[in-house]
Amino acid sequence: MIDVSYDISLTAAIRTRADWLSLLPGVFLYHDHIRLEPEDNLGCFDLPAVSALLIGKLPLPHHLRFLVAESEPQQAREARRESVGRSSGETYIDTLRFLAPGAVCHRVKPADRGAALPDRAGLMSYDAIFVTGSPLHLYQDTPETRREVDLMRAVFEAGVPSFGSCAGLQVATVAAGGAVRPSRRGREAGFARHITLTEAGHRHPLLAGRPASFDAPAFHSDEVETLPEGGTLLAFNTVTEVQAVEIRSGPGVFWGVQYHPELDLYEVAGALRRQCDELVSDGYASSSEALETYASMVEALHRVPNRKDLAWLLGLDEQVTEVACRLTELRNFIRFATEGQ
Repeated sequence: MIDVSYDISLTAAIRTRADWLSLLPGVFLYHDHIRLEPEDNLGCFDLPAVSALLIGKLPLPHHLRFLVAESEPQQAREARRESVGRSSGETYIDTLRFLAPGAVCHRVKPADRGAALPDRAGLMSYDAIFVTGSPLHLYQDTPETRREVDLMRAVFEAGVPSFGSCAGLQVATVAAGGAVRPSRRGREAGFARHITLTEAGHRHPLLAGRPASFDAPAFHSDEVETLPEGGTLLAFNTVTEVQAVEIRSGPGVFWGVQYHPELDLYEVAGALRRQCDELVSDGYASSSEALETYASMVEALHRVPNRKDLAWLLGLDEQVTEVACRLTELRNFIRFATEGQ
């Protein structure tokens, strides 16, 4: 089923969703044949209080239409909601509405069996399409991964600009003819460090505003092995050779990153807690208590982003702690998608 989020103003530091439910309009029809339901589990984008001018919201045309392809299967969505109050698709929608107030955002769930997915005409009705992260492994041939790759191929064929993070990058890579594998140098958990722009990356508008080297929220245990024809490497680090790319396939253009510009530090802390057993088992944390100490510092920095002591202990700077910096790639992509390719 396709879900719809409505134009609810995003307010800083509000997490509970119940207050918004009374504002949601009723069910309505879209394309006359797909029945849509309100986004009744959508929360607010959780941000520290900050001037809107510092956020970098874009002066955009009204009535933008965005489609979010939520790559998580249902079990992962529910686990994420229990942890941080929203699924990956809901985080994306909150973030997009924050950057582009008034945008109409629809959500599809291609990992779900029987999911209603838009046809070519439906895809072409959107200004841009966003593909979220997922725990699915794109080198495994399963019904879930086939549906996700098939949808991405349709996006390329429709020529709609698209953006993806983490597994979203991997979905686009496989759809365009590249390959994905388990990460050879281990996982990135919490933050990808010292992401470095290539020569092409210095010139590419995706990374405009980023320094030559920066950190970003990241969680993944798979990586791109081979870029497809039409792929351009824009950034890398010592752990993951492909951190940012552009992929051109047919009439389609995709910008993607292996890290998560859409995640705030509250969500980073939640993901660390969800992966606690794996991280301790793999030696990234000495114990669950040690991991909780680290996650608590990350969450505390989210609450008070100007705490220099926490930023110093965590080794983070404004590229992660300041909202305008963290959202750089999404803001740049929205500008690209709406101002012309």
